Amino acid sequence: MQNYNISRHNYFYAIGLSYKKADAAVRGRFSLDDDAKHALLSQAKANGIESLIVTSTCNRTEIYGFAQHPFQLIELLCHNTNGTVEEFRDVAYIYKNKDAIAHMFRVGSGLDSQILGDFEIISQLKASTRISRKHKLLNHFLERLTNAVIQASKRIKTETDISSGATSVSFASVQFILNTIEDVTNKNILLFGTGKIGRNTCENLVKHTKNEHITLINRTKDKAERIAGKFNLLVKDYANLQEEISNSDILIVATGAQRPTIDKHLIQGKKPLLILDLSIPKNVDENVKSLDNVTLIHLDHLSKITDKTLEARKAHIPAAEAIIETIKNDFNSWLETRKFAPTIKALKHKLTDFATAELDTQRKKMADFNEAQAEVISTKIIQKITNHFAHHLKDDDVSTDDSLELIKKVFQLEEQQNTNV
Repeated sequence: MQNYNISRHNYFYAIGLSYKKADAAVRGRFSLDDDAKHALLSQAKANGIESLIVTSTCNRTEIYGFAQHPFQLIELLCHNTNGTVEEFRDVAYIYKNKDAIAHMFRVGSGLDSQILGDFEIISQLKASTRISRKHKLLNHFLERLTNAVIQASKRIKTETDISSGATSVSFASVQFILNTIEDVTNKNILLFGTGKIGRNTCENLVKHTKNEHITLINRTKDKAERIAGKFNLLVKDYANLQEEISNSDILIVATGAQRPTIDKHLIQGKKPLLILDLSIPKNVDENVKSLDNVTLIHLDHLSKITDKTLEARKAHIPAAEAIIETIKNDFNSWLETRKFAPTIKALKHKLTDFATAELDTQRKKMADFNEAQAEVISTKIIQKITNHFAHHLKDDDVSTDDSLELIKKVFQLEEQQNTNV
């Protein structure tokens, strides 16, 4: 699997950074909100990038796309975030061609997640694909690849137990509360931020704590009310944030803000307060640690918590990898077919030219020349020859590249344009 026919000298790359080497502060500088994603895609289009997908979650920020050199994609990322190229070099990964394809499969299938079996990334990948399609930055290759990754993710989720039980940071945060706070049922819990992580955390809180003293606050109140209505919880105005923090024993912050929304000046109470910051970038200022009554826990710490359920999931990794390998092989087979399709098409045109020239000669020589019959026979012969070459090129025991070069040379076919993948 070496070439994909799009345009000359382009390669398929996956560039990005994740929780593995980049801490929360660095990931925060490279995170992309919705506006930044759209700006990045528009800039990519203006720069002549043909196909590109960008994802940004609390655990990773990644770009998958075609470029002559990965720096084109790195520059796009740095230009639209607060991160620098120097920082990126320190913590980043760059995968090319088949390694980039393999990386996307592992990420989309939950095998590269901070909590093994966390499938939240796949919904991000689907959303990113839709956005790229709207920007006309989704070519046939990338669309086919993301569909294959989604298929692998779905099969792993249904055919293995790698995601058995609740997963994700929201689950880990509730587990931490249950293991740390005594009599949690009677504690006052305030959830600030009702985005996806906030919603999931809210659901886990209701399910596992049996607590009836949970209050929601969101900058947009009606959004909080929709969530609260589902779980019969209390909603307060954003203007009451300081007052509600003072009444709380546990504060969970899960906003999508690009800078801290909570600092020590908002905390006036003296009773013990546990703060869980589930946001990237961090939404709780480190200065809260100077308050004796405050304990601050960030999601990076939560993600290191392992229990028997998470340990048991590791046994299902081989089954998940086998599913990935099957679907990845199907994708690579399609890719091989795409690789030699232009040569087969060119060969068919060449053979058709031969047939047309020969039919013209025979038409002049034969008085009773049967036009219809000659057309049918020549068409069938051309189809049989091209099919024979196509079957040969699909054979695993032959070098596709060598065979393609030989066919082009023998039949003097015009050089096809390739993108190396």
